[in-house]
Amino acid sequence: MSEHIRSVHSEVDGLVRRYEYDDSAVFVADFGPVDGTVDVVDGTAMVVVDDDQYEFEVAEDVDHAIMNNGVVTIETEQ
Repeated sequence: MSEHIRSVHSEVDGLVRRYEYDDSAVFVADFGPVDGTVDVVDGTAMVVVDDDQYEFEVAEDVDHAIMNNGVVTIETEQ
C-alpha cells in the first residue's frame, strides 16, 4: 500500500488521502463534521456541502462513492 496526501482546497481544512493496493485504490477526503453529497462524473468528484461545491480529479472507473459524516470515500478497482 502507498499513501499520497494533499490539500483538498485552500478553504477546506481536511486532508485528501489515496491508498493504493494491489487490486484497488481508495480516495478519502475529510471535510469535517458536515452533511453533504458526492457525485462522480467523467473523472471529476463533485462534493456539495451547504451552498459550497468542491471539485477534484479522480479515476474515471469509480466503483463506489459515498459521503458519511463529512468524509468522502471513493473506491476504484485497478
